[in-house]
Amino acid sequence: MLLRVVFAVVSGVALSLAFEPVAAPILIPFAVAGFVLSCRGLRLRSGWVPGLAFGIGFQFVLIVWMRAVGTDAWLALATAEAAFLGVLGSLTAVLTRHRLWPLWVAAAWTAVEVWRSGWPFSGMPWGRLAFAVIDTPVARALPWIGGVGVSFVLALSGTLLAWLVVSRGRERLLAGGLLAALVLVALVPVAAPWRATPESSITVAAIQGDVPGDGDDILYDFRQVTQNQVDVTSQLAAEVAAGTRPEPDFVLWPENSTAIDPFRDAQTNSAIWAASQAIGVPIVVGAIVDAGPDHVLNQGIVWDPVTGAGERYTKRHPVPFGEYIPAREFFSRQFGRLAIVARDMESGTRRTPLQVAGVPVADAICFDIAYDDVLYDQVKRGAQLVTVQTSNATFIHTDQIEQQFAITRVRAMETGRTVVVASTNGVSGVIAPDGSVVASAAPRTQAALVATVGLDSSITPAVRIGPWTGRLMLALTVVGLVLSIRSSRVSYGAGRRQAAGDRAGASLAVAASPAGVEPLGDEAAPGEERPR
Repeated sequence: MLLRVVFAVVSGVALSLAFEPVAAPILIPFAVAGFVLSCRGLRLRSGWVPGLAFGIGFQFVLIVWMRAVGTDAWLALATAEAAFLGVLGSLTAVLTRHRLWPLWVAAAWTAVEVWRSGWPFSGMPWGRLAFAVIDTPVARALPWIGGVGVSFVLALSGTLLAWLVVSRGRERLLAGGLLAALVLVALVPVAAPWRATPESSITVAAIQGDVPGDGDDILYDFRQVTQNQVDVTSQLAAEVAAGTRPEPDFVLWPENSTAIDPFRDAQTNSAIWAASQAIGVPIVVGAIVDAGPDHVLNQGIVWDPVTGAGERYTKRHPVPFGEYIPAREFFSRQFGRLAIVARDMESGTRRTPLQVAGVPVADAICFDIAYDDVLYDQVKRGAQLVTVQTSNATFIHTDQIEQQFAITRVRAMETGRTVVVASTNGVSGVIAPDGSVVASAAPRTQAALVATVGLDSSITPAVRIGPWTGRLMLALTVVGLVLSIRSSRVSYGAGRRQAAGDRAGASLAVAASPAGVEPLGDEAAPGEERPR
């Protein structure tokens, strides 16, 4: 078991290196194979041990950036996410008893990814295999089968590799052949890629105003954060008037452009009006809005230079223990530091795109981008463009900003849409439907990115399929468990019958021997007569 645990930890660390900042996705099949080999041959009650060890190696390295919030937050979140891999370890121990185990284990891996991406407290999708492949040929499959489907393909490559290692003779040839076939199938989208078919275009400006001080505290001088957005927007307006920059159709501000309710605070309200009238087009403002004495809303507000605030998108997946406290009374008693989250952020329910400058736009706020439902719902309902408003100030000195930007690029390919990202101080950028970065701003700088991008109303197969791929993975896992348990019982019954037959045969042999003479085998001992 010790050797299994060490091997599992090393495999987990290797998987974490597939993601930013190392970004070595070639490690994925080897890491998954290491996980399978660590758990294979164990029982249900012990499979969780190497599974948990793998999760610790993986999650503790992958989300080490959570230390920016606090060491306790990092340890708690990484441990919770590692526990899911522990459950997967026990499932793997059972599923590998059936002859089709590479299929069942790959399905279980993907089903657990989907599970932990939505539970508990809305889950934590970080570390899904598909989020690591943006600059690989496998990424071409994203518009066709989505992130869940790509994760399954990657997991299956790992389980087939594990089968190749443990099999012998003709079975090894079969495993190698199936692995080669999977590689060929995964490369089909390279020959037949999904192509965006824009019907028209729009010019968008993404504003990165930067954060005062060290840049990692959005509340350090929140009024200056808002003023920075106003200043960069006003400077862009001056350049447009001078003819040195193209005029945008609308402007995108990041999340937390104002950390105080712009409808209640006169200074903030006046600043937004000034910026919108200077540029003369709608601004999608990222704002914290009061929702009573105990709650707030994190919103993207379409602010027209003539009519003011209009349609709004409210963040659908607030961060538990960061933006709201589940079971507040209980957890606040255990962790006094949670008192700094004075009000709970409520979840949004909007599933239709915003209307911005006459264009249906799918909006996502910060960690929303990691959840499938946010963009799928809006794109299905007609969104032709995707915008992401984010504030990564807390993590500006970590690798989290690169990981989130990689996820955003995955979403561009998955939805077949251009994605415009505005961040308070990095990473802001414009991403084409093929995942390539059209423009970006360096972190900790002020910038106005202006780009003319295509508007596309076609819907990728990935978006059409939606959550059904995940449901299929769950169904396959259940089928695999049923067949594995049944196979184990049949094998156990056959073993008992064989043992009973052996005992009966031995008894008959003794009964058939001459009285007082025991059967000796093929040869008699010296000085003894061989029984006839």
